[in-house]
Amino acid sequence: MDDAAARTTAGNGGTGSSSARSSSAGSSPNGSGPTGSSPAGAGAPGDRKGRARHRWARLRWDASWDAVPPATGAAVLATGIISVGFHLAGFDALSTAGLWIGGLLWLLLAVAFVALLIGDRGRWTARAQTPPALTAVAATTVLGVRLDQLGWTTAAEALLVVAAVAWPVLLTSVLRHLGRRMPGAVFLICVATQGLAVLAATLAPHTADWLARAALPLFVLGLVLYADALLRFDLRQVTAGAGDHWVAGGAVAICALAASELLASGVWSGGAHTALRVVTLVLLGIALTWYAVLATAELLRPRFRYDLRRWSTVFPLGMTAVAALSTAAAAGVGWLEPLGRALLWVAAAVWLPTARGALRKLRRRPGTAAAARPGPGAGPAPDAPG
Repeated sequence: MDDAAARTTAGNGGTGSSSARSSSAGSSPNGSGPTGSSPAGAGAPGDRKGRARHRWARLRWDASWDAVPPATGAAVLATGIISVGFHLAGFDALSTAGLWIGGLLWLLLAVAFVALLIGDRGRWTARAQTPPALTAVAATTVLGVRLDQLGWTTAAEALLVVAAVAWPVLLTSVLRHLGRRMPGAVFLICVATQGLAVLAATLAPHTADWLARAALPLFVLGLVLYADALLRFDLRQVTAGAGDHWVAGGAVAICALAASELLASGVWSGGAHTALRVVTLVLLGIALTWYAVLATAELLRPRFRYDLRRWSTVFPLGMTAVAALSTAAAAGVGWLEPLGRALLWVAAAVWLPTARGALRKLRRRPGTAAAARPGPGAGPAPDAPG
């Protein structure tokens, strides 16, 4: 945001200088312009004030949406998956509240996505090269799952289309820029892909079988991407990460959720159904192992300070809970249901202080429209708000 403000401020100064030079050079000794049709100074102060206000309004618009980082999608993802879990557990009022919050956050993220794409293509491209950009895809699919639970199939299908269009663009951009010893956000290449598999498999029973068949290769690709991310993951993040290290376990949890939805789709039977059941249980077991390891690391090395990346702690907690609840129903393992319910309340309990930290951070943002608005005779705008 600072470099955007610097560019805009520099542009303001350059424009003002150019305008002054043109006015001086173009005026004739008798006070006429080049054509002698208008006085040299006519309208100049008002024009300068109007241009300054227009440029500052444009700067504030760009800066406002630039202040919504890609990782905001993790908040939508966390809220959405907890809403899905509350519905599965029978707490519909809490689930509906989560859906409203997640839906509003998703709309904010969508507008910011489009506004930055239109206003600053270079910055949008730079952000699209980072793993957190993929939270937009994953959040869209989770919101679609919740809408399908309400019976809003058409809306869920629309979100599947949106996610399917964005996924290849963002995934290929991120894959081209991956490195080594990366934080837990690297596992989002798996999460976004499995999100598509989950939504497609969820829609299959009451739309078309081909969605489940299309979800299967996405599920397999997600497993491959998880293996790639694991090789790139810096294991030191387990004890030193700021929150997104939990995605290492959350990614396996969404793999288990995708497998359970494929299992429940009814498309496969016989040996294929048995194989899917075994894979689902194995993946859930790995996810629960990650959960235990990461929770132990948090106890040994507490990190209580709020960080935006803490939303990437909340959604793996919720994802593990939902995977357990879904697997309990799909695989017929009864004891997983009370476990999933318990884990769901843990996720909700962590969501509350994380949301509180986010609100406090938002209130502490410097600069307001009233303080920043240029007054009469003001020149170029001051630094953009942070």
